[in-house]
Amino acid sequence: GGSGVGMMEGLLRFKMDVEISQNMEDLEYYFNENGELRHMLTKKPFVYSYYKKEHERNHKRYKMLGKLITLHVYELLEKECNLERIPIPIDAKEEEPKSFFFMSKEGLGVPTSLLVLLQDKGVIRAGQWGQKVIFHHSLEKGTQIPYIKTALREYGSLIVLNPNDNFVEMKEEPHLIIKKEEELSMSVPCDGSDLLRTSRKLLIPKRCCSSPEEHTSYVWDHFISTSAAKNVAFIAHGYGGLVFLDLLCKKRKEVMSKVCAVAFIDSRHHSQHQARTDPEIQTWMHTNCRSWVLSNKPLDRPTGSLMKFDCPKVSAGTENHELAPYKSLSSIFRFLTRSSKTRRLSNFPSQTIVTRRTKRN
Repeated sequence: GGSGVGMMEGLLRFKMDVEISQNMEDLEYYFNENGELRHMLTKKPFVYSYYKKEHERNHKRYKMLGKLITLHVYELLEKECNLERIPIPIDAKEEEPKSFFFMSKEGLGVPTSLLVLLQDKGVIRAGQWGQKVIFHHSLEKGTQIPYIKTALREYGSLIVLNPNDNFVEMKEEPHLIIKKEEELSMSVPCDGSDLLRTSRKLLIPKRCCSSPEEHTSYVWDHFISTSAAKNVAFIAHGYGGLVFLDLLCKKRKEVMSKVCAVAFIDSRHHSQHQARTDPEIQTWMHTNCRSWVLSNKPLDRPTGSLMKFDCPKVSAGTENHELAPYKSLSSIFRFLTRSSKTRRLSNFPSQTIVTRRTKRN
């Protein structure tokens, strides 16, 4: 779609939010009407090696563009998908560094189904599955927008987590840095020789959000677990799968009773290692989860050895990790729809039988 409409002015209008040094013309990109990244003057696709044999300069340019794309995707989540940005922690003070995630406008008071998107690790922020795919393919294939639109149409409410927004970068005066030497000892050489150079940027962790696990737990505690949704489903990509399992192991009963389906996409979770000897978790996973794994088989074809007994595995329809979410969308939503139907059916008949019996008695 319409992600390219009005985008001719390019990503440059976000440049106020991103510190950009160097000349600007190498950043003059926009998304065309197919959501593909194109150079404003040449109309050519993005190339990484813009400067011949200047790796560092190319990398810097790539990172700058990545930051502009992040801001652009945030804007699409708000304007095109009509999601709301929710700052956290909820009790943050004015001057405190905050994180945020996105939620559908009607909030969580509606007893419909709730879908939670949990992305992989890395530079990607809320709304993105894979940055390389956005650079080289399109917004459609690399962002979570197709999932968000499908979810809003078929599912009811939605939460888009932002698990990698963990720190704020502070530029520090050298004399302030030295005072913080003890705190920095983790990241600098023991002799302190390189201290000033490594620490010109100080990373301040965001409270309650300093890791993907902490972010996800926080949003679970304050939003998901208290929502009115009868069916909660998770879609977890890559490291996101490991983060979901961390949540499941920490808050067993709560997660097992509230979540009815989990779609893992080329997931990094390891149930034997993470859930060790907990047969209850193993059984729950086998019943409620499914894994889409990288494979050259057609989408949805059963795959993988049966030795790993955590949950049924099917093909993601691709061997590319970052394209897997886009490729497996239709199959994942079929699975989620079936799961919530099963859940609804199993919730109701048993209760009616019980009441009839009690009346008879």
